Amino acid sequence: MHPNQLLIQKFYEAFAKRDFATMQACYADDAMFSDEAFQNLNASQVRSMWEMLIKKGKDLKITFENVSANDTEGQADWVATYTFTQTGNKVVNRIHASFEFNKEGKISAHLDEFNFYKWSKQALGFMGYLLGWTGFFRKKVQKTAMTQLANFMKKNDK
Repeated sequence: MHPNQLLIQKFYEAFAKRDFATMQACYADDAMFSDEAFQNLNASQVRSMWEMLIKKGKDLKITFENVSANDTEGQADWVATYTFTQTGNKVVNRIHASFEFNKEGKISAHLDEFNFYKWSKQALGFMGYLLGWTGFFRKKVQKTAMTQLANFMKKNDK
């Protein structure tokens, strides 16, 4: 198995065990991350994001499959099942992850893609159903996510 494939597997195995320290160690010091809620995070932010999500997600369950990688890039499919804390709604989010690696064998770029509208309907219920398809609503969710991350980092001296 390619070392970068092993790195992705290590990352998701740590995620499934709620081991954010091992996840954080998988990233390069200049890593970037983006998904539908958290846009253009730097390495410090992405490390803090995983810690925050694990600590907040009391019933978070992770599964993953289709891990592949070569010298420069990789991918995986993963599913996060959890209760969205703001509404108490159950969410099953199916995500496709794309990775880029540096020469030291660390993640230098990580992009998670999922259906935002499907997620918003699950997480936010009727409001997500009505507005989840709009750019305005997506930007509001992104702003809220980034505010939560900034507050977490400030509170935890990150």
